Amino acid sequence: MRCTLVALALVSCHRDPAGSEDAPIQLGAALQITGPLANTGRYYRDGYQIAVEQINAKGGITVAGHKRQLALKLLDSQSDVNLGVRQYVQLLSQDKVDFLLGPFSSNDALNDSSVAEKYEVPMVQGGGASSQIFSRGYRYVFGTLPPADNYFDSTLKMMLKLPPRPPKTAALVCADDSFDVSVAQGTRKLLAAAGIELVVDKQYPEHTPEFSSILSLIKSKPPDIILWSGHEPQALNFLRQAKSLGVDANLATSYTVGVPAADFRTALGKDAELAFGMTPWIPSKDLKDDWFGDGDSFAAAYEQKFGYAPDYHAASAVADVEVFAKAIEAAGSLARARVRDAIAGVDFHSLYGRVKFGATGQIALPELVVQIQSGQVVPIYADDFINKPVYPVPAWDKR
Repeated sequence: MRCTLVALALVSCHRDPAGSEDAPIQLGAALQITGPLANTGRYYRDGYQIAVEQINAKGGITVAGHKRQLALKLLDSQSDVNLGVRQYVQLLSQDKVDFLLGPFSSNDALNDSSVAEKYEVPMVQGGGASSQIFSRGYRYVFGTLPPADNYFDSTLKMMLKLPPRPPKTAALVCADDSFDVSVAQGTRKLLAAAGIELVVDKQYPEHTPEFSSILSLIKSKPPDIILWSGHEPQALNFLRQAKSLGVDANLATSYTVGVPAADFRTALGKDAELAFGMTPWIPSKDLKDDWFGDGDSFAAAYEQKFGYAPDYHAASAVADVEVFAKAIEAAGSLARARVRDAIAGVDFHSLYGRVKFGATGQIALPELVVQIQSGQVVPIYADDFINKPVYPVPAWDKR
């Protein structure tokens, strides 16, 4: 199978002899630059690129008193999990990169992180949130997405506080990949703790989703809320079919993905209105950053450079690179074990939020509940209400 090298090295990729104090520090990753997941993979490609560029423009990083630049080597996994694994082996055994950044998707991160652990090379990834990635006792894998098990936590807390009444029943629809399995497992516990009856609990195949039978079941048992999890293309299909079949929740429907993204709103037009979603990040001037100034400045620079707005995937990708910058300086060395220990101990504020890893190597960030109102993504709820939601959401034929 063809392996595509993406020429994104931002300083010369020529490797000086081992131990040279002037050689660039190489960060490598295999990403979904083409294939079905490329629309999200681009956030990581572009996030890594702009982070490396900005850190280098600010003078690089200091290692044992010497200034070093960063270089980036990306391979196109073509949205093929098995190819991605082979490419991570290539990055370490042939390309001799120093450290690893991650791919998009929990399935990919679950498999690719085993390469990092085998070779004892630190990987910082912001593309996989499944608890399966972090429950294996791995020491060299770190993640900057919050745990998938808790994705609907803020959403349910919000709904329990809203008039006219708390939800009593729910439908849960999740894909069969590792991320969505974790979402489903965690959400069942959250629903039980909230006293909400699960009247529909269905899993669908990630690569060949078929929603008509699931929607027919939901229509026969109208729930107060529908909680949906998967990838953005499947979210678009589910929502379109729900409208076509006239399937509504009594109170609201919420999606783990899609809602914060401009592509979601563009693809659906008015049909995206009033959908609830979530994100661990939105741009803010209050999110201070050593390299970009703040979250708003980063978002503006990103959109100007790439022609589209960043979402949390891009922000987490930047945070991944910043983790290495902080940890390598703290370690004062490129020795992988020392850098690994330094990563485990980082604690800093960034354009993405506070970056501090827990015992399993995963970050803890709250999910912000958002809703599309008048074509805009409106923050609704975090620890408390930020803006007023439209709730209950009217039925399709009454919008």
